[in-house]
Amino acid sequence: MDFTPQTPNKPHAVCIPYPAQGHINPMLKLAKLLHHRGFHITFVHTEYNLNRLLKSRGPNSLDGLPDFRFESIPDGLPPSDPLQNADATQDIPSLCESTRKNCLDPFRNLLSKLNKSSSVHVPPVSCVVSDGNMSFTVKAAKELGVPIVLFWTMSACGFMAYIQFRKLIEKGLIPLKDESYLENGYLDTIIDWIPGMKDIRLRDLPSFAHTTNPNDFMLDFALGEVDAAFRGSAVVVNSFDPLENKVLEALSSIFPRFYALGPLHLLVEKTLQNSQLSCIGSNLWKEEFECLEWLNSKQPNSVVFVNFGSITVMTPKQLVEFAWGLANSMKPFLWIIRPDLVIGDSAILPQEFLEETRERGMMAGWCPQEQVMRHPSIGGFLSHCGWNSILESLSAGLPIICWPFFAEQQTNCRFLCGEWGVGMEIDNDVKQDEVEKLVRELMDGEKGNEMRTKALEWKRKAEEAIEPGGSSLVNLDKVVKEILLQ
Repeated sequence: MDFTPQTPNKPHAVCIPYPAQGHINPMLKLAKLLHHRGFHITFVHTEYNLNRLLKSRGPNSLDGLPDFRFESIPDGLPPSDPLQNADATQDIPSLCESTRKNCLDPFRNLLSKLNKSSSVHVPPVSCVVSDGNMSFTVKAAKELGVPIVLFWTMSACGFMAYIQFRKLIEKGLIPLKDESYLENGYLDTIIDWIPGMKDIRLRDLPSFAHTTNPNDFMLDFALGEVDAAFRGSAVVVNSFDPLENKVLEALSSIFPRFYALGPLHLLVEKTLQNSQLSCIGSNLWKEEFECLEWLNSKQPNSVVFVNFGSITVMTPKQLVEFAWGLANSMKPFLWIIRPDLVIGDSAILPQEFLEETRERGMMAGWCPQEQVMRHPSIGGFLSHCGWNSILESLSAGLPIICWPFFAEQQTNCRFLCGEWGVGMEIDNDVKQDEVEKLVRELMDGEKGNEMRTKALEWKRKAEEAIEPGGSSLVNLDKVVKEILLQ
């Protein structure tokens, strides 16, 4: 359905993601879908990420189109030390603190600048689509008198878990009294009153709940951003009804205008085939397309894909345990090792490992993940349980070995392994024997086959959600007509 107005004054949506890879990707997809429906788009990066994109994708990569433009605002953090690796995700707590304190005025000024330059070619700003973790935008949109949609780029179950933080504090369940509570079984306490989330343990809630510090910044940040969600015109998530049905129903009773629009990557593929927007990308690291050529040489469903996303870090010891577990499984693998994957060090793998796996292993710094997931050679996924990765994996019918790192990845892991039947969890204190065993089970075992069958069911349901009349497509049309065009 095309909502393009018949006047030169198109609606103008300003889209601003939280400045990390896993938030930028889905926001760009939503912006493209809005552009397809007739919106002029201004997409707002931070200056730090704008520079990273120009470096990873080339000097013309943000030229955009006449009606799909890029702008930037400072994130308020001090400039990176040029001697340090600038090709890395910034420290998340520092970034959250800085965006909350420092970004309202630059964003307000940008909206003012866009309206001053408005013409037939740049219509006045008519709505804002903001990441839920950039809630300073609510104040700016209200001042301008335009609707604001808050896009929480996580799972609905993760979002619901954050909403419970205030109640958990009131009940005295968090913050933890002291460090001993991390070890004494306390985290196995069942929380049985969260709507739509059955048998959730305290350890399955987002990691920020596991602090012992009553003044923990990330706990306070989560409380503030959730409060702001109630002040937006609507809340949207990148999910689909069958996958998180009970939680989505519960959220719809909490927020009068709440919509699941995903999986957005499938919607973009279906809606924007051969679109001029396909040249606009969002990867902050340079993608290595040689991965796809290497996969072409492998048998169907034979390769384990290993990627821990854009934020997860590990110790050198954990890296080595994963390496030998993969090697000893004797399975072909494609392993994405970001330049900043290892804490305070470069990711150096043992020479013996490299020699032993030369014929069956490939390592890359970054890759076109959606294409990799869909490749017929990929048979399973070892993941940090970030939400984009989960949706891409389910949409490709792939089972998952879960190694959640932080935030709501623990919640996602619980749903993958329990509710959705497509995951097996690996211990945080990773050991090569366990990696080997789970990889073999994933690729050849009975449990692996059961998970693959279940993942293929989710793949079918995800595709149905974005068909005409499907829940996500219906919801996207509602967001456009009932919220953004008001």
